[in-house]
Amino acid sequence: MTSTDRILSLPALSFAAALAMALPATAQEAEAPAAEEEQPPSVFNLGEPVDENGDPVAPEPQEPQPGQQYLREVFNDWALRCLKVAEGEDPCQMYQLLNDADGNSVAEIAIVPLADAGQAVAGATIVVPLDTLLTEQITLRVDGGQARRFPYNFCNAGGCVSRVGFTEQDINLFRRGANATLTMVPAAAPDQQVTVTMSLSGFTAGYAAVSGQ
Repeated sequence: MTSTDRILSLPALSFAAALAMALPATAQEAEAPAAEEEQPPSVFNLGEPVDENGDPVAPEPQEPQPGQQYLREVFNDWALRCLKVAEGEDPCQMYQLLNDADGNSVAEIAIVPLADAGQAVAGATIVVPLDTLLTEQITLRVDGGQARRFPYNFCNAGGCVSRVGFTEQDINLFRRGANATLTMVPAAAPDQQVTVTMSLSGFTAGYAAVSGQ
């Protein structure tokens, strides 16, 4: 599976939850694409494109349809993922898949700018595994600085979710930082911790793109 496939294959929960923080309640829902009529199978083979060496050529990517999410741009370790809507501008979020020290995908984070949300200028949806000890909460630290702890909001089949607000000061820390860490406690081993690294490489450019700056 390519890195693009992994970015686009995360549970829909985190994308929907992140966008819910940024979109007004009256936002028009994306229209589902109309069902296409089934065509009878053809006995004629249409062939496949090949290059001068006879190797198959990848087909041109199709335009996303309303209701589908797509990868718009990549900024180093951050991806800009968007949701195609029938009308208006497609809402987007910054996204990163978070790995542990062994390179295993453990958690994910999606960030969107917020409007009229008080001190919080951006919101994040963090998704962690179901077997996390929720009472220990999740801890965020930027470049070894002051740690902050956040509660979990709910769990479902996709994992357990923490919805986090970031102030302008937090965003500036991300802009200047190199890495942040997220620490959680597994339910099966409450005396241990699991720490994943959130790279801040590309954060400044990604945040500028998602916030339209």
